[in-house]
Amino acid sequence: MAPVDFDLSRIVAPFRMQPGLQRLAPGARQLTPLAAGSPLWQEKKQVLDAGASRLSVPGFDPQPALRAIASQAAREGLAAHEPVELAFEEDFAVLEGAGGTLPWLCVCVPSHWAPEDKLGLPFASVHAPVADNQMLLAAGRQLVQLVTSGERFERFVWTVTPSGRFDQHPRRHPRAPWPDSSDPADFARQCFLRVERQTFFPVDEVPGQAVFTIRVMLQALPQAARAPEAARRLHDALATMSEAVLAYKNLAPARERLLAWLAQESR
Repeated sequence: MAPVDFDLSRIVAPFRMQPGLQRLAPGARQLTPLAAGSPLWQEKKQVLDAGASRLSVPGFDPQPALRAIASQAAREGLAAHEPVELAFEEDFAVLEGAGGTLPWLCVCVPSHWAPEDKLGLPFASVHAPVADNQMLLAAGRQLVQLVTSGERFERFVWTVTPSGRFDQHPRRHPRAPWPDSSDPADFARQCFLRVERQTFFPVDEVPGQAVFTIRVMLQALPQAARAPEAARRLHDALATMSEAVLAYKNLAPARERLLAWLAQESR
C-alpha cells in the first residue's frame, strides 16, 4: 500500500475539530490520476458499475462543473476522460455559495457517510453529525463564501481505522471491527491511517459555485508511524481527543492499545 501523501507534521495536539483551510499556492495540483486496476480503481468501478456513483438534485446541470474538472486536469497535464470516477483518485461534489448546498455528488468511497443523505442539504445540516462541531458550524457561512469565492483551498482530515477498504459507505459495508488482540504491536499491525485531502476550485462558468474534491488515502499504520516523530504526533493527538470525537471516529475501543503502541514507537 503506497504511503499517504500527507505530512504528519500537520497533526497537532491538543486535537480539535476545526476547518483547517489553507490557500493553495498557484499551480498546486488538485487532481491525482487513478491507476487502472489498483485497489481504489476496483472499488470505484464497482460503485460506478452499480450506477451508484452520481447523485443530483432535480434540474441541476453538472456540465459546468464537469468542464471545470476537465479544465483543471488540462492545467495539470492530465487526461480528463469520462468517466471521472475512473480518471482520478478524487471523488467530487459541487458546492453552491448562495445556499451552501451540495446539489451534485460523484462519490464512490465515502468515509462512513451516505452521499444520498447529504444531497441538496445546507452546510449546517451536512456537518450536524460531526462531534465537537461548534467551531465549524459557527464559521459555516463564512467558510462557504470563502471556498466559493474563486480561490483555491485545501484541508486534511485523518483517522485510524481497522479497515483497509476505501469504500466505507455505511449501507454497502458494515463497519469493520477492531482487531481482537490485546497485544499493542499485533493490534497496530492490523490498523491503517486513513487520510482525506479535500480541495476546492472554482466553476468558472458559474460564479459562486465550486468543485469540492475528496481524495482518500490509506496506509498501514506501522508504515505511516515508522518515524518516532510521526508516532509521537499521532499519540499526542489521540491522547487529547474528547470523548465525543473518539465516539464519532469510533476510536474509543482502540485508543488505549493505540496509545500504548504509539508511545513505544515514539521513543
